[in-house]
Amino acid sequence: MYRWIRPLLFKIDAEKAHTVAISTAKALQLLPGFAVSTESRGLAQELWGIRFENPVGIAAGLDKNAECIPYWARLGCGFAEVGSVSADPAPGNPKPRAFRLPADRALINRMGLNNDGAHEIAMRIPKRSRRAIPVGINIVKTHRAGLEGSDAIADFCSAYRILAPLADFVTLNVSCPNTADGKTFEEPGALDDLLTALAAVEVERPTMLIKLSPGNRSGIDTERLKEIVAIAKRHDIAGFVASNTASDRDGLATSATELDRIGKGGLSGRPLAKRSTELVRNVYRLTSGEMPIIGVGGIDSADSALDKIRAGASLVQLYTGLVYEGPRLIRRIVQGLTRRLEREGKTIAEIVGTEA
Repeated sequence: MYRWIRPLLFKIDAEKAHTVAISTAKALQLLPGFAVSTESRGLAQELWGIRFENPVGIAAGLDKNAECIPYWARLGCGFAEVGSVSADPAPGNPKPRAFRLPADRALINRMGLNNDGAHEIAMRIPKRSRRAIPVGINIVKTHRAGLEGSDAIADFCSAYRILAPLADFVTLNVSCPNTADGKTFEEPGALDDLLTALAAVEVERPTMLIKLSPGNRSGIDTERLKEIVAIAKRHDIAGFVASNTASDRDGLATSATELDRIGKGGLSGRPLAKRSTELVRNVYRLTSGEMPIIGVGGIDSADSALDKIRAGASLVQLYTGLVYEGPRLIRRIVQGLTRRLEREGKTIAEIVGTEA
């Protein structure tokens, strides 16, 4: 059905199409009996003491305000990550701020971390006993000019204090390129300060992950990555999400004229596939496979998901692939992985990192 709907959605602004998709999902999740049957033999894993029935999840940014958690479960997802969520509500950047690059099967966004704020979103997170899949919450500092230094850390801690008790895992979005000042907490010194402050927050500490930037097309800054991994280990971080969107425009099929018209923003989708997979591989090697990784970036098929898993990702996430392929993509990936593992006579845990 999506192949008939997509041309209509692509005729309207990308953000408006996203709003339509979320509204549709909110309606569908209320229908009794609505669910997609997805066999996932050999795909179940236990990571961080959490059971994942399959490794395919929703990436942060798709369900920013945690409105569709039951829908993702009914579609056959193994988990969902909501957000990014900040302590205070944030309207984000001026519109238009989301753009499609069909020639590259990619998106550019400069949404500006718009969300309803931690207090409002916390009320939408179902209790663990009432949700069918694990839920991660992606936390970020409030997008507000002038919020820097110790104030930014206090803001981050405020969101964490509210949301951490509700999450199966928390992802610290320290690498989003769409910030007011262009700065992130991924700089090693700033990251160390942030993690020190979060450790002092008096709340039940959930599994905590760090979301990494993909670097640029010229390669990954291995020395900086080593510093980040060392800091993460020192603060008992449980794993990583690799990767966030990218700021560069290298190697795209979309014309330079069109890219200039669009302007700044984070690039996601197929152009990030190889470099995010390489980041997964590097993190897996640096951690000796001891810190589970969620791979995200350019996954739009069972084969591209398998590339991430063999590079070292225990779980994978989708966003841009769903824009181009539709919700059926989740089922196709789960079934494709199941068939591949059956042919090889292995479980997913046995192939994670086999090509790292």
